[in-house]
Amino acid sequence: MSKNSELRSVIETTAVVIGSFVAAVILIVLLTKDYSSAEPAVEKVVETSNTEPVAQVVMDTAESDSSDSSGAAIDAKKIVAANCAMCHEGGLMGAPKIGSEDQWAPRIAQGKDTLISHAINGIRQMPARGGNAKLSDEEVAAAVIDMANASGGNL
Repeated sequence: MSKNSELRSVIETTAVVIGSFVAAVILIVLLTKDYSSAEPAVEKVVETSNTEPVAQVVMDTAESDSSDSSGAAIDAKKIVAANCAMCHEGGLMGAPKIGSEDQWAPRIAQGKDTLISHAINGIRQMPARGGNAKLSDEEVAAAVIDMANASGGNL
C-alpha cells in the first residue's frame, strides 16, 4: 500500500467520524426543538380554590409597641395563629400538631421550662422564636403554654 492510499484512508475515516458527530448533533437539536407554535412560550397558571398561603406577614405597628409597654395581657391565641399555626396545625416538618395528645405528651413530660427553652432557642427544624425574632420570651412562653394545654397538658 502506498502512502497516498494510507493518507486517503485516514482522511476518509476522520471525515466519517466528524460527519457522524455533526449529523447526531443536528438530529438531537431537531428532535428536541418545539415546533408546536410560533408564539413564545407562556407559563400557564392554574387557579385552584383549595390553596392555602405558605406564610403570613406580621406587621409591626406602633400600636402593638405601646400595648406591650403598658403591661397589657399577652394574647397567646393571636401569637399562635400568627407564628406557630403554620407548622403546628398540619404537622409541617415534624412539628407536633396542636391538639394531638400523643405527639405532645413526650414533650410536655420534659417540663414547661424545657418546652419554652426549645421554643425560644429553636430545636431541630424549628427556628428560634418560631421564626419571629420580635417575639419576647414572655410571648413565646404564652404561645407554648397555650399549645401544650390545648394538646392535653396542664402547664
